[in-house]
Amino acid sequence: MREKVEQALAKIRPMLEKDGGSVELIEIDGSVVKVRLTGACRGCPMSQMTLKSGIERIIKQEIPEVTEVVAI
Repeated sequence: MREKVEQALAKIRPMLEKDGGSVELIEIDGSVVKVRLTGACRGCPMSQMTLKSGIERIIKQEIPEVTEVVAI
């Protein structure tokens, strides 16, 4: 599953990098994916919306067994 998540994140990164940020996979705990937002995304007031409406939505579309994406 790690490889599938990395592939999904690779599709998301260009959008984040356009705004000076990025995302990295930290771990997969069962069906929960833990990521770290980096660069401009870290501390951005919109980061929670980016995480849930963007990153989580895309990962769940690509990998239906994922139930949640959380930032650590």
